[in-house]
Amino acid sequence: MKSIKTQVSSLLVATLLLGACGGNTKESNGTDSGENVTGSIQIDGSSTVYPVTEAVAEEFRTEAPDVKVTVGVSGTGGGFKKFVRGETDMNNSSRSIKEEEAKQAQEANISFIELPITYDGLTVVVHPENTWATTMTVAELKKIWEPAAQGKITRWNQIRPEWPNQEIHLFGAGVESGTYDYFTEAIVGESHASRGDYTASEDDNVLVQGVSTDKNALGFFGYAYYLENKGKLKAVAIDDQNDANGKGPIMPSVETVKNGTYAPLSRPLFIYVNSKAASRPEVVKFVNFYLDNASELSSEVGYIPLPAEEIKKQKQKFQEFASGLKK
Repeated sequence: MKSIKTQVSSLLVATLLLGACGGNTKESNGTDSGENVTGSIQIDGSSTVYPVTEAVAEEFRTEAPDVKVTVGVSGTGGGFKKFVRGETDMNNSSRSIKEEEAKQAQEANISFIELPITYDGLTVVVHPENTWATTMTVAELKKIWEPAAQGKITRWNQIRPEWPNQEIHLFGAGVESGTYDYFTEAIVGESHASRGDYTASEDDNVLVQGVSTDKNALGFFGYAYYLENKGKLKAVAIDDQNDANGKGPIMPSVETVKNGTYAPLSRPLFIYVNSKAASRPEVVKFVNFYLDNASELSSEVGYIPLPAEEIKKQKQKFQEFASGLKK
């Protein structure tokens, strides 16, 4: 199975080749009217993808009021545990499904489809009164977060001598989170490997609260949560010195994520759809509606839309998948 970074690179390259983003209409083209669709849809998974899916669900309730859409937040890994047991219809995911998770789904006779729906720039943040850590290199972040740092790298001046002789208080995604998996692979070099002595949560709002109230805090989470809380957080510019095309410290933004210069913390976000669920009309209606509105709604909640042509490609892929289930 491809590594997370390989998959991200492939998708970002595809985005650049496809050109500029285009908005999508709020019509679910090619699907039945929502007026006569009933039923319920169970969704769980990533807190990072949650704002997009919840925004789509809110809009969908207007179009199909007789369909109950429930969106939970168990983290990507926690969501996949339910998904591969057939307990949910869809899973929000901030990474691709792991090999062992896919194997568990296969053993449970569950098939699925993966659909990229938007891009995110995983953001490293500090308290607004932090005047020193305006930029950091990937190597410095690794020095802080790698397993060997536990109990040893505890003060800011251990990262750069000119920084304060003050404790670093770390906040980051919990181990069930796809954000944790991506961050550890991109920064530490190995997925699911980090120090354990930090405040961890699958709820990004908990991390926002922690960093925004602690001058010596350092944390990471999705770009949308940073954007929503810009007034009480400060983003750190990242310098990927291992990137031959690197251009020095880069701040996360719609443009730097879209053009791939915000490396290595740019990533795609996904929804996964259970094949049994995709044979139900309310799920087909919802997923098509999701794809038709992903660009506009992901922008509204602070993420970076896929190009219109890429969305069209994903919609065709889903329609072929759903149609194949009826044969």
